[in-house]
Amino acid sequence: MQGFNMGRYVPPDQEGLMSGNQLHGKHALGARANKISQGILTVRFEMPFPIWCTHCPKPTIIGQGVRFNAEKKKVGNYFSSAIYSFRMKHTACGGWIEIRTDPKNTAYVVTEGARKRDLGEDKVEEGDIKIMTKEEREAMRNNAFASLEGKIEDKQRLEYSKKRLEELQDLSEQMWDDPYEQNKRLRRSFREGRKQREKEAGVTVALQDKMSLGLDLLPEHEDDARRAALIDYGEVDAERVTDKAISKPLFKIEEPALKSRSKLKASKASRALKAEELARKKKENIASEIRGNTRAAMDPFLADSRAAKSDSKPFLAGVKRKQSQLEEDAPITTAGVNLVDYDSD
Repeated sequence: MQGFNMGRYVPPDQEGLMSGNQLHGKHALGARANKISQGILTVRFEMPFPIWCTHCPKPTIIGQGVRFNAEKKKVGNYFSSAIYSFRMKHTACGGWIEIRTDPKNTAYVVTEGARKRDLGEDKVEEGDIKIMTKEEREAMRNNAFASLEGKIEDKQRLEYSKKRLEELQDLSEQMWDDPYEQNKRLRRSFREGRKQREKEAGVTVALQDKMSLGLDLLPEHEDDARRAALIDYGEVDAERVTDKAISKPLFKIEEPALKSRSKLKASKASRALKAEELARKKKENIASEIRGNTRAAMDPFLADSRAAKSDSKPFLAGVKRKQSQLEEDAPITTAGVNLVDYDSD
């Protein structure tokens, strides 16, 4: 029966007399019990609150919920409750941190290698119940004035709590005096918001279909409208667009290549990466196309006054420059770009 003995062999003559762990000198908890002779057991400890590590050269915080392999050991008693210490190693600096239980105050206390981060949670707020120590209770019993002050404070707190509860109850009754009207008003506001959201979603989908965009469009903002007003989308340079179109081949030419099984496996594994790369290139192409077709809006009167003041003509990227006098005197001819050398019928 090796299944119940962690896979360790037990001779037939020893079956029923001792277990596989006893026969091989192993503990049932395995590596967790390497220091069990010293009373130390390795457990998984979760940080109950954020702390500052004092071993790190720079201030380093260990957040709440971070888990460590800690050495658990009993170090004392508080009446019949045991006090345990959890000693763990901070991997970032190699320093040791020790946290102990505090049954007296039902809390954890950092005793070595770190300090607790002050979040203001230890302060007694209004409505909280303060747990007094034994000395404080004895002082309260012996001091009649202190006990009287405590009773007065408790009465004032009780009166305030009753008044606050009555106000909340009156407000709730006033708001929900007619539940049908309240629900009707809530449903009406939800329907209005839903119609507006559906309308905006329809406009967004229509714009994506019209512009053939595979991108998620964010809702319109006032800053976007103001910046768009400062942008002037000028005419398209026909020669540049034509040269760009002619430079590309009419049909895509692909050379056949033999792929081995290893290459096929690699291509399947990198298919997701290729899809992300294609999406990124598509975004970059759209952005470059928009930048190429965009020029900043400019007041023509201000441009003429600046040109009159200085003979030098500064070059502004994206702004059309004034044509020379020879070009103005020359006759303007508009002709389409011929893609063939012969006349059409």
